[in-house]
Amino acid sequence: MSELLFEIGTEEIPAGYIQSALDFLQAEAEKKLKELGLNSSGFKTFATPRRLTLSVDFIEERQPDRTLEHIGPSTVAGYDGDGNPTKAAIGFARSKGMDPSDLQVIKTAKGEYLMAVEDVQGKDTLSLLPDVLESLIRELVFPKSMRWADTATAFVRPIQWLVALYGGQKVDLVFEGIVAGTTTRGHRFMSPDTFDVTGTEQYLSTLAEKYVVADNKIRRELVISEVKRAVQEHSGIADAQPVLHEGLIDTVTNLVEKPYGVCGSFDEKFLTLPDEALITSMREHQKYFPVADKDGTLLPRFVAVNNTDIKDIDLAASGHERVLRARLEDGLFFFNEDKKRKLSDRLDQLDGIIFQHQLGTMLAKSRRMEKIAAMLADKIQPALKDATMRAARLAKADLLTEMVGEFPSLQGIIGSEYALHDGEDQTVAQAIHEHYMPVRAGGQLPASLPGAFVGLADRLDTLAGCFAIGERPTGNKDAFGLRRQAIGLLNILKGLNINLSLSAVIEAALAAYGDQIKVQEHTADEILDFIRLRFENEQVASGVLQEVVDAATATGFDNPLDCLGRIQALDAIQNQQDFAVLAGAFKRIRNIIKDNTETQVEPNLLSDAAEKDLYATLETVRSKALPLLDEKQYDKALLEMLAMKSPVDRFFDDVMVMAEDARIRQNRLNLLTALGELVLQVGDISKMHVE
Repeated sequence: MSELLFEIGTEEIPAGYIQSALDFLQAEAEKKLKELGLNSSGFKTFATPRRLTLSVDFIEERQPDRTLEHIGPSTVAGYDGDGNPTKAAIGFARSKGMDPSDLQVIKTAKGEYLMAVEDVQGKDTLSLLPDVLESLIRELVFPKSMRWADTATAFVRPIQWLVALYGGQKVDLVFEGIVAGTTTRGHRFMSPDTFDVTGTEQYLSTLAEKYVVADNKIRRELVISEVKRAVQEHSGIADAQPVLHEGLIDTVTNLVEKPYGVCGSFDEKFLTLPDEALITSMREHQKYFPVADKDGTLLPRFVAVNNTDIKDIDLAASGHERVLRARLEDGLFFFNEDKKRKLSDRLDQLDGIIFQHQLGTMLAKSRRMEKIAAMLADKIQPALKDATMRAARLAKADLLTEMVGEFPSLQGIIGSEYALHDGEDQTVAQAIHEHYMPVRAGGQLPASLPGAFVGLADRLDTLAGCFAIGERPTGNKDAFGLRRQAIGLLNILKGLNINLSLSAVIEAALAAYGDQIKVQEHTADEILDFIRLRFENEQVASGVLQEVVDAATATGFDNPLDCLGRIQALDAIQNQQDFAVLAGAFKRIRNIIKDNTETQVEPNLLSDAAEKDLYATLETVRSKALPLLDEKQYDKALLEMLAMKSPVDRFFDDVMVMAEDARIRQNRLNLLTALGELVLQVGDISKMHVE
């Protein structure tokens, strides 16, 4: 038996910290065992709020014996003129526990060097595990850690016990005065006594008997079934069903050791709150699941998940109802108070909210957003300009409301509700809601163009301002979420098929700051490069080869949607044999023409049959491909360009480009340059050539 079971028992760990800790435990354990030369397999992790557990089905019982080769000083430095070892050789040998006479000479690319060959005897795994397990504890990283009592190591919560078993034997591990043993604990309230552990299977089954479901996946399914059961048995409403939010399910799973659902109710007057406000109050503050009918309309019911068995359902429900009622009363009060003032009446107060101390207030930002959004509407859909400007003007006004103060995640959502209450146009209200979308990568996109315009304006303003004052992302530092802003901008353009010159709108965003900040000469280019890198990373992450992405972006990225179309065309054609040959020839063309930019070809200077054929083919291909390029049908244009493959091959076989006659040489260079410029309208395919 060579199984490892390692449990860290603690006080309750915050729910959001658990999964990342488990991921770390597994990854680092695999890495450390591999570094020790120990074969292992069957890694699993388990957790509850009070424990983090690692299980490994198999770990080799002993390290294999190894021979290690250590390269030391060169022979020139290691021996004097008489062939005696120098201090360098003597010191190197001593560091390896050897006599200088035991050193060997090895030939390398840099010359002859001294080498020490060390035979290392493998150690028993049981003797290696204490250091491995201790390092796992010390290296665990949490969003917030603290030092508890007189401990020297920071940890998320005080460690109360440790279990460390390998092959049925206790591992000799002591951490901060806590001696690892073979006993763990059941449910804190329902079965708090300790019990002996003999292995993973027995550990899990006995915990289950002690009201602890240690397997996160099983506990997650239990949370879902308990929530559904509570609604079915206690809601009292036919067809009622819980609103199961994935994030909330994950959170609740890591809040309990075993779930018990409780269905409660609240006064129907609270249904006058916007759905999102009601759901947010339940979900974020109380971790309760809303309940809706079969059509998705919210009902005056909710489900709480307890960590203990419930003897008196009514009593448990009433406790949750009292807590939720207080929250909802606050929300309803804030909602009714907010409605007494229009969003438009709050605008001047935005002058009291600082966006960034060098970039001014939220009022100034709103005005810049209005200018940028108006320009976008003018370029793309002028009929929507008025609605877009109105939405941009009001987009940030809800930051001053009591509801957003209490529930920050309602930004935009509650603004939309208040806009409708104020009598604003539906299009304006929708755009206020949508301008924050997407909230995260892969999130929901704006459904309307005004929402997209205002969202783009918001992101462009932030990117322009931050880059202008030097507030740019470095490493893990990204205080204004500029990477997220750039990705959101790209997703809006792609998702709504918006063709847009980024250079133009970046310049407009920088200009909107006027004299408020001094913009350096290359700032616009740096912003465009920053967005381009995000675009390239997204494309590669989606499965497109790096060389395909590079080929497209090398010839222009100003319009991301256009660039995406060229990437798709290049990706579709890359495996065709004729294209591979053409890409190789194009690379040769790029090397030959160098800085030549002239494309005017004089037919009367074409003397060789191969160059005449290439010119004729180029003219034919141009006549077919240019209309396709104008229509952005890049895939069809590339197929037409494949006709140049054979003429290009013959040209290079039969024609000397760098002829002695200067006019002929220039004419041939111009011919190749004209061919190159045609291909470059899709991409620099030389980057796709594999040697």
